[in-house]
Amino acid sequence: MNHFQSNIFPMRKLVFPGAAEWIVVGGRDMFPTATRVFRAAGIRQIAVIGFGSQGHAHALNLRESLVGSGIVVKVGLPEESGSRQKARAAGFTEKDGTLGETFAVIAESDFVILLIPDSEQVRLYKKIFAALRLGAILGLAHGFLLGHLLSVGEYFPDNISVIGVCPKGVGTSVRLWYEQGRETNGAGIPCSIAVECDLGGALDVAIAWAIQLGAPLSSFTTLRKEFLSDLTGERAILLGAVWALAEMAYRRFIELGFSEEEAFNLAVESITGPISDRISRHGGLLGLYSGLPGSEQKIFARAYVSVYGPAKELIEDIYASVESGDEIREVVERGNQLREHPMERVDIGEMWAVGERVRQNRENFEKVIDPMVAGLYAGIMMAQVDVLHDHGHWWTEVCFESIIEAIKSLNPLMHAKGVGFMVHSCSPTAQLGAKKWGPRFMSSLWGDVLQDFSNNPESVLGSPLFQLFVGHPVHSSLATCLELVPKEDLYVG
Repeated sequence: MNHFQSNIFPMRKLVFPGAAEWIVVGGRDMFPTATRVFRAAGIRQIAVIGFGSQGHAHALNLRESLVGSGIVVKVGLPEESGSRQKARAAGFTEKDGTLGETFAVIAESDFVILLIPDSEQVRLYKKIFAALRLGAILGLAHGFLLGHLLSVGEYFPDNISVIGVCPKGVGTSVRLWYEQGRETNGAGIPCSIAVECDLGGALDVAIAWAIQLGAPLSSFTTLRKEFLSDLTGERAILLGAVWALAEMAYRRFIELGFSEEEAFNLAVESITGPISDRISRHGGLLGLYSGLPGSEQKIFARAYVSVYGPAKELIEDIYASVESGDEIREVVERGNQLREHPMERVDIGEMWAVGERVRQNRENFEKVIDPMVAGLYAGIMMAQVDVLHDHGHWWTEVCFESIIEAIKSLNPLMHAKGVGFMVHSCSPTAQLGAKKWGPRFMSSLWGDVLQDFSNNPESVLGSPLFQLFVGHPVHSSLATCLELVPKEDLYVG
């Protein structure tokens, strides 16, 4: 049981198969309480270090939530940073004391939220630690820095508190959901919360941060579990695997004689539209399957059984690579190169140009769930669910990192503007992981998986593997989690 206790914020117990977990329910009505927690902790200035996707969202959301409180949200950037102009355009300026040089802002702030790229955190962490004032609170949006410190035998200073508030979506989604939440039942991105080092009161500060960020609910984890699930998920179903599946399915439909637009509609629009909607609103993964006609259920099951084993093997390899520190080391090494050589985009194929045409003419295409695509997608998702749960991750983390973040935060970005917009809205760590592991999923899908699917036309509905899917405990766990998140779609524009 991930039991955390707050004497300030109301907590809710969730009962899952074989376990109970606790969450905190957020909402705009909790903003005043969260503000009082900041004040009681001596927080008069919050530093947001970095103004990329997450930095931009955290700075704007916190400033808006804290308006009239007297608590200053100040952005810290290097003097030469190209993001300074973006920060000024968003209303953070040197003149009014809400924009300053990185280390000066760190040194004068009570609560420092570190949102620069992961490789930059690794490059600068010793200088950052030295700049933090005694008793300050260091906030992280995920556990990458801890992963690096553990891999080199180091740790955080013992004179600060360290907390994590980790949104289950990219910064673009964090901001857009917050804006929608002004009028849509307090909609926002769910977060996970971790307390790594506590000099006193750190848990309540972390909860207050999540609430002010707009989270409608916050679940609990550890920074170690968070970076393991986060890096694994973005390399698998969240980015790398769904990109690979989309490209493989498109090629498959072209070979079968479909037009380019029809192939894109079946391969990509099927995932980002009706498949995601069915999972989100109509019974989860089991509802995705049971809502299909009988003949299509057989195709779904064949695809599921064909992909589950190979996908689980790949995801186990990813998890082991993250756990060993190899993925973290690669990000640090490549991050140094990316300062001089920008990353190539992932949407360079002809199919993604076809996608532009389809999105401009959606009224001409029927929203269709292709059963093969649905079965492959569900099979990869379930493989990730089982890898994370087998490694001891709690059900809330499993459901959000493997399913809800995909359908509620990331797929809407691909639906709106294509795979490039989705992948490149994410951190360099996520982009590098997707570019490394996506081709490996593509090779597996196009080779053994598709061959097995094509060579085994018999029904597998009664097979032990598919029956494990039908009776899997994730279905009730997912239903519980989906009840807690906003029903509205993320509007990307």
